[in-house]
Amino acid sequence: MTPSEKDFREEFKPLQIPASYDITDTLENRTVYALASLGEANSDEVFKKMLEFEPNIQKVTIKFIKQYLFTLYEKGLLKGNKEGNSIRYNLSKIAEPNKGNIDP
Repeated sequence: MTPSEKDFREEFKPLQIPASYDITDTLENRTVYALASLGEANSDEVFKKMLEFEPNIQKVTIKFIKQYLFTLYEKGLLKGNKEGNSIRYNLSKIAEPNKGNIDP
């Protein structure tokens, strides 16, 4: 694998959703966990959810959250729908199993 392929794979690897919210984890992981727990949300709603887990989180964190979620959205790692001046992000989780049949 060439260095550029390795860099690409690292840059666009699928998101890993943490099993729980851990305040010692990275801000990126805490943001992804908060979004996953909401299912779908804009960056302000993700920040509010993080406040529930971490009441002492700094208000400047909202700037990071907005930029981080938008970056993931631009990379195609998150889905989103524009709503006015914001985007409602989601992880595209399949919540219901397929009901189709296969005819062998």
